[in-house]
Amino acid sequence: MTAAASPTGPLGRHAAAVRAMGSRFVADVLAAGERQLWRAPRTAALIAGWPGDAAADALAMRFHAALHALARRGADAALAALFHDAAGDVDRGVGAAMAAHDAFIADWMRHVPQTNEVGRTGAIMAALMVLATRRALPVALRELGASAGLNLLLARYAHHLGGVAAGDPASPVRVAPRWTGTAPPAAPVTIASARGVDLRPLDVRDDEACERLMAHVWADEPARAQRLEAALRIARADPPQLARGDIADWLPAQLGEPQPAGEWRVVVHSMALQYCDARARAAVDHAFATAGARADAARPLARIGFEWTAARDAVHLSLTTWPDGVTEHLATCHAYGAWVDWHGAR
Repeated sequence: MTAAASPTGPLGRHAAAVRAMGSRFVADVLAAGERQLWRAPRTAALIAGWPGDAAADALAMRFHAALHALARRGADAALAALFHDAAGDVDRGVGAAMAAHDAFIADWMRHVPQTNEVGRTGAIMAALMVLATRRALPVALRELGASAGLNLLLARYAHHLGGVAAGDPASPVRVAPRWTGTAPPAAPVTIASARGVDLRPLDVRDDEACERLMAHVWADEPARAQRLEAALRIARADPPQLARGDIADWLPAQLGEPQPAGEWRVVVHSMALQYCDARARAAVDHAFATAGARADAARPLARIGFEWTAARDAVHLSLTTWPDGVTEHLATCHAYGAWVDWHGAR
């Protein structure tokens, strides 16, 4: 039987974007998934009836992660071999797995993706270095949509950013994106405290939670997987401080706490706001505006965003600082931080 899949479905559409990002195998998996949907009626129905924005909700990446999880578990020997080699008869392997594990795939796809890609910390560290050149103050770091909290540990990673080193040079986690543009300012960053929030925070001491993170790494990028495993080992030794909650409630409470003089209060969010509805995004903006109005030179506030543009055609690293309230577009970045095109600060 021949599949008659539409190339304009969410899996097929995202395959082109993934191929442009350099992942041929994952693109092939998504394209094969589009063609083979007829073999997985539950998964097909879930995708066809998806109530939200398939791109913003990362539906294609949920599909890839479900198959990757099956492969990593050894639940399907043929699929495990296909993903291990990142080559082979993709339609045959993906189609057979979809037919055999339709319920598992559909159930997995209902969960919000938890990527916690530590490669993004390179761009975030560069933004923190910009802040350090303006006021050399310790940082109270807060993260929205923190997942397992790995980005909160960025000071424990070795960063190589356009010829500038930062973080812990002895760290087993090396973050070295391809860098274009001028180098970021070389300034030491001191993290005084770090806390984050997530609707469903992942406990790094939970093997199943860690496996879910690993499944979201693209199957043909073993270096990313190795880096994530190293970051998880660091986190397990000293778990990050995370809260379970809605950012629309948590952020105003955090920004409402008294801020000591002589400390940056920095809130970061990376690929988090796309999962928020309009109400939550408005609450976040209002919380920043309210706190920004109280900020002064002794108690400065900053917002670092690593997010898709509204058109989802680029990922921008943005920095807003108070008391001046100015927003800067520091860089355009690869979605997982593999490259950074640095535009520089004002």
